[in-house]
Amino acid sequence: MKKITGLVMAAVALLTLAACGGGNDKTADSSAEKTTDQLAAIKDAGVLKVATSADYAPFEFHTMVDGKDKVVGADIDLVNEIAKELGVKAEISDMSFNTVLASLKEGKSDIAISAISATAERKEQFDFTDNYYNPPQVMIINKKNQGTFTSLAALKNKNVGAQKGSIQEDIVKTQIKDAKLVSIEKVPNMVVEVNSGSLDAMVVEKTIAESYVQQNPELMIADIDLEPSEDEAFAIALPKGSDELQTELNKIIKKLSDEGKIDEYVQTNHELAEKSAE
Repeated sequence: MKKITGLVMAAVALLTLAACGGGNDKTADSSAEKTTDQLAAIKDAGVLKVATSADYAPFEFHTMVDGKDKVVGADIDLVNEIAKELGVKAEISDMSFNTVLASLKEGKSDIAISAISATAERKEQFDFTDNYYNPPQVMIINKKNQGTFTSLAALKNKNVGAQKGSIQEDIVKTQIKDAKLVSIEKVPNMVVEVNSGSLDAMVVEKTIAESYVQQNPELMIADIDLEPSEDEAFAIALPKGSDELQTELNKIIKKLSDEGKIDEYVQTNHELAEKSAE
């Protein structure tokens, strides 16, 4: 973060007040005003605009419903319930994972949910809700390499995939330091490459891995432990300064978590993903 002098901050504050309609002795905190208006705007519009990348079953993925392609998943169930609690409708936009947060920053979406980890780096640019799910991380390999890839050391100089812009990239960099990180936009593309042998392994969240292994019998989850981290837990990303919206969403998340609904969403959609693959 750049340090800003008091003089510059004062100038910025005056410009902000002017942009909001003039500085006629307005004493309300501009950021609080912004976040209150943000939540009110969502309710007034009757729509919660949601950015996601629907390639990460069981959290967000495509399936056929009544003959039509539809984005479903645990994250989608969660935002639909949030929208219901807010009295609005969720409008889901599917895009590449590395553009999900960009969409939020550009104001094209109100929230971003796509199995996103609230890392320290991301927190510098976005606000996040409380964590709603903390998944274990695993490695997918081809079964023919079961006897070869039995430790992290065995992956030295090997090609290990991770979704571009994801926490898994950091896991490869920090825990499999001697491997060659290969960043790929879509998880299904990584699966194809592990199948073909152009990737030796890929790092992904355990529930996601189980779905893909179920669909691809030649693949397996490697018997290699990866260290868990609180940074890997999933949270909903919000525009910076979203105090009011953040507070409201945290209340809803806590309620659903206490009721066991979020775990239920994960399990139900895990089963749906397996069924869809049959």
